[in-house]
Amino acid sequence: MKIALILLFVLNFITIKASLSIEGFYQGKNLYVQSSLCNDGFGYCATKVSVNGNTMVNHPENGAFEINFLNFNVKIGQALFIVIEHNDGCQPKIINPEVLLPNSTFIVEKISCTNNGLLTWSTTGESGKLTYQIEQYKWNKWIVIGEVNGEGKKTSTSYSFVLLAHSGVNKIRVSQTDNSGVTRASKEIVFENKAIKAPVLRTINNYKTVVFLVDNVKTETKYEIYDAYGNIIKKGLNSEVDFSNLGKGIYYVNFDNKNEKIVKN
Repeated sequence: MKIALILLFVLNFITIKASLSIEGFYQGKNLYVQSSLCNDGFGYCATKVSVNGNTMVNHPENGAFEINFLNFNVKIGQALFIVIEHNDGCQPKIINPEVLLPNSTFIVEKISCTNNGLLTWSTTGESGKLTYQIEQYKWNKWIVIGEVNGEGKKTSTSYSFVLLAHSGVNKIRVSQTDNSGVTRASKEIVFENKAIKAPVLRTINNYKTVVFLVDNVKTETKYEIYDAYGNIIKKGLNSEVDFSNLGKGIYYVNFDNKNEKIVKN
């Protein structure tokens, strides 16, 4: 009985711990944490904070506290792994987690594209791993045609992507969109593809099928089809498109670098 009472007394003073973790990249801003009172009303939820394995000297004994990354001698763009230990039954709240997301800071050293669609570019000054979007200007707008993962290095880094060039003049650029929602794009490069001829559009079988022809031969091309209200209803890469399941009306077909209107009666 005496041993049982001692164990019960010890257990009453054991606090079960849990942890909350978040990772990202240092972008020059500090992290703010809200820590509620514990369920028993004694003390605050968060009990310990560590950054990349190093413990924060100032204990989080307030309802809200700041994690100042300068105290950990981190540099802009450096990876961060933060662990907030807390009491069981409650959980701290990170107020501004977006400050750990990388910003788009790349600088293009050089960018070029061959006539057969091999795009290459090199950058410096990346402050975190963000995806590069490859954009092609056609159909009166910039269209994302592919993606390449950025390496997030400040030193010179080279990338490449093979794209499907359309006939005639091509305009290409690379861009990134970070947590601000703003897109940063490189300068556009322009080259002329004389290797292929522009296809023409023909409807057959009383508008049941649309085909793309070069010298009367079916030829694959990228296409988009919109209805009269601007809703996209079909897209892909093919030499023909099934129109039999579409009702009567006006349709707009984007293909190669052209735009055409079809009126299905």
